[in-house]
Amino acid sequence: MFKMSKIRIACLIFLLSIHTIAHCVSKPTGGYKIKTIVLDAGHGGHDTGCHGQTGSYEKDVTLKVVLLLGKLIEEKYPDIKVLYSRKTDVFITLQDRALLANNNNADLFISVHCNANANKSAYGAETFLMGLHVSQANLDVAKRENSVIKLEDNYQNTYEGFDPDSPEAMIALSLAQNANIEQSSFLASKVQDQFTNKLNRYNRGVKQAGFWVLYRTTCPSILIETGFLTNKTEEKYLISATGQQEMSEAILHAFDDYKFAVEKGNKLTPTPVSNPIPTTTVKETDTPLVNTQPVITTTKNNEKPIKENSIDTEKGIIYKVQIKSSSKLLPKSDKAYKIYSNLHYEKVDGMYKYAYSPFIEFDLANKVLKKVKSSGFPDAFIVVYKDGKRLSGAEAKKYLQ
Repeated sequence: MFKMSKIRIACLIFLLSIHTIAHCVSKPTGGYKIKTIVLDAGHGGHDTGCHGQTGSYEKDVTLKVVLLLGKLIEEKYPDIKVLYSRKTDVFITLQDRALLANNNNADLFISVHCNANANKSAYGAETFLMGLHVSQANLDVAKRENSVIKLEDNYQNTYEGFDPDSPEAMIALSLAQNANIEQSSFLASKVQDQFTNKLNRYNRGVKQAGFWVLYRTTCPSILIETGFLTNKTEEKYLISATGQQEMSEAILHAFDDYKFAVEKGNKLTPTPVSNPIPTTTVKETDTPLVNTQPVITTTKNNEKPIKENSIDTEKGIIYKVQIKSSSKLLPKSDKAYKIYSNLHYEKVDGMYKYAYSPFIEFDLANKVLKKVKSSGFPDAFIVVYKDGKRLSGAEAKKYLQ
């Protein structure tokens, strides 16, 4: 039995590798212009994708992000043809998504998805390219996205006997790396850089795994997992108009960098991306500590706040965990920066007030408060802002529960 499994794996690897070599012709890194892009909104129709805690569907979020992204590219680069795997809520096979790119000689394929996890505290954005899944987590994501094959009629023939539930088939698929891995890796790193450094999303990294739609696409291609719908905080952001606009703009900026580099023939060196929260303090079981909707606060005497980071105005209730006030700026070596990186300050009446922020749920702020106190800041406390204005202790009391 073991010998037969090894033979089957070897045959699959050989056949898939031959298919990849025959179909994947790497685009030159200079001397050409990007002419055609395929934007792929994951799932659709009766394939809803993953579900959020409030009843949202992956298929709806991905479509909205893709349509916004396409509009941005069309407006900025009118000479580029933008093709969509779908522009409405319809079911499209993985085969047809890949063929759309191949038949139109596309220069780039971008597939947008939302993530899911049985652990509802899992969070963050990650971007995949075709390759070897070196972890169970990567394998699970690929299996989930590939499983939509089973919603198609006669999928065994269409996908040449590929079974998304077969460990052997998944191993073979992941080893059939395409010829565009350098370009794909470069673009993926740019996407993660934008998500992390511009949107303050938690960086789950650039990863490789065996996605059928990437394997069959013969141009540089990436699959973006924008965040976890199964996490209430991330779901709220992903289904919001603001979140969808920000995500689409971030992907556009990543494409800007990619387009400039490949058309100039520059060396495609992936951008190193650091997490907004130190990886030493984050576990998969942690609840998101960084909200994706930062906020600016007001100060006494209408004094303009001085911030370490630029933060936009946010309506509604926002919580912050204030850890200390100081007459001087804290050095970057201060331990406060080592607990969490979402540390902001504002200057009020000559004092710098430092707080971890923002949080849209009291439970998240309270969790951070407990950890901060145990980490050497026993006097830390939660402050509440409503529509950008800091509430008094009496006003805030009803929100601190």
